[in-house]
Amino acid sequence: MPEISRDEVAHLADLARIDLDDAELDHLAPQLNVILESVASIRGVAGDDVPPTSHPIPLTNVFRDDVAVPCLTAEQALSGAPASEDQRFSVPRILGDEQ
Repeated sequence: MPEISRDEVAHLADLARIDLDDAELDHLAPQLNVILESVASIRGVAGDDVPPTSHPIPLTNVFRDDVAVPCLTAEQALSGAPASEDQRFSVPRILGDEQ
């Protein structure tokens, strides 16, 4: 497996807009190589019969069912508004005529 050079770490840091000094670059390059070696070793363990997963334990949706329930009428919703027009909240214009 090819190693990440100090120059490549500097390039990645530049792309991420992270300012690293020389000591940090010298320290991070070997650490990134260890991470890449670890990922490569895990990749080698999984065979073709092991499907990729996002979580080791199967999860189910924990949200409640979407059930329609009675809600406010337009008049009730607008009753506390300082201004309304055509069953909508009326607010000051913040955009110019050009859109």
